[in-house]
Amino acid sequence: MPPGQLSLKGRALRLLSGREHSRAELERKLAAHEEEPGQLARILDDLQAKGFISEQRVVESVLHRRAAKLGAGRIRQELQAKGLDGELVAEAVQKLRGSELARAREVWLRRFGVLPQDAAQRGKQARFLAARGFDGDVVRRVLASRADEDET
Repeated sequence: MPPGQLSLKGRALRLLSGREHSRAELERKLAAHEEEPGQLARILDDLQAKGFISEQRVVESVLHRRAAKLGAGRIRQELQAKGLDGELVAEAVQKLRGSELARAREVWLRRFGVLPQDAAQRGKQARFLAARGFDGDVVRRVLASRADEDET
């Protein structure tokens, strides 16, 4: 290996030092640097055995970083894209469902804070929330509840 070039394990550790990565993400990012077949799998097995790779920590990290801005649908997509176990993803999304309405209201408030005055504004606000992964029922409740709260 030329001087100054990181080993495969060094590359993996550098990636892990920046943020949590799933095994599938590491495989995808490091496959081009594998020098012999099976080398990457052995290194990742070793890192996983030592606790450097943890799917549960990846899930918790994504939830911590993204839940305040995104709905459960969008977070589910991100977790699935990381190649995480389907059961773990479903469990994480289920946890988010309880706070979905409150989180959607907070996102709406930060972005708009003013009730839509016409159908075009209502559509714009609804699309904004839907694009962030909040489902249709939650979007309708956020936009309807704003009117209810202002009247009381």
